[in-house]
Order: sequence, then structure tokens, then C-alpha cells
Amino acid sequence: MGGNSPCASCKLLRRRCAKDCIFAPYFPSDDPQKFAIVHKVFGASNVSKMLQELPVQQRADAVSSLVYEANARVRDPVYGCVGAISYLQNQVSELQMQLAVAQAEILCIQMQQEPMLPTPQTDQEDDKSFLLHNNHLPPHHHHHQYLNFADSSTNVIHDSLKRESIFGDMVS
Repeated sequence: MGGNSPCASCKLLRRRCAKDCIFAPYFPSDDPQKFAIVHKVFGASNVSKMLQELPVQQRADAVSSLVYEANARVRDPVYGCVGAISYLQNQVSELQMQLAVAQAEILCIQMQQEPMLPTPQTDQEDDKSFLLHNNHLPPHHHHHQYLNFADSSTNVIHDSLKRESIFGDMVS
């Protein structure tokens, strides 16, 4: 920055901010916490070396990543941002499972509302076509079977979703 307004890193390190200070463009004096947390986790010397090894056009992105990782490390010293990513991936998996259950329930409801129509027989019948062509039970039995299937699968899937997250709390 120059002699008048030292950057956040030079302020924290109590040194004069040179005109070619590598930190000045990325750690302005009006945001001292940004450098403080990066310095606490990585050290000023290591950050300086990392920035010097990068082309100028990549340094801003690198600083942004360092700040993000430093904040994540303060919140979770063991896993850092990997812990946050893992937690979010688990949430995505659980939501995909819930979506699949909801879609299955919608399909069951649609099947209850539609009359059973005979479909053409194929050489290789699978379980689904067996259920559709199984006409020896009264029609209300067919619907009841689908309801039981939806109810039991929902319980099984919801029970399997109850597991511990990486933060030690129960996720459901």
C-alpha cells in the first residue's frame, strides 16, 4: 500500500508496509480479521510463499480459498472445509433418498387412483408386471398391498437415514 496506510498484515505483524507488499492487494487495512485468521492458521511466512509462487492473476482466488479454509479450520480443527463438504454431501444424499420416497409414494397414490388396466403379456414377466396382472385377488386387495408397501418402505428408509453426522449430533 505504501507508507501512509499499511495493509492488515503489516499492521498485525507491526512492520512497515512496502510499496511492493505481497499482502497489500489482498488484505486491506479495513478488514484486519481477514488476515488475522489466515495468519493464525497458516502463518504469514507460508502465505507469503504461497502467493509468491502463484501468477498474479490467481492470487486473489488463492487468498479467498485460504480465508475460507482458515475459517473452516477454526470451526472444525480436525476436518476443516472437508468436514463441511462431507456434511453437505450427506445432506444431499438424505434429501435424494427422501425425494425417491416421495416419488414412490406419489406413484402409489397414482396407481390407487387409476383403474387396473390389463397390459400386454411379455415373455419375461418381472415382479411389477406380476403385481399388475395378478387378478385372482379382489381389486381392493391390490390397492391395500400398494399402501402397505409404501408405508413399510417409508419406515425402513427413514430409519436408515437416522445416523450420526460427523459433528456428533443425530441426523434424521
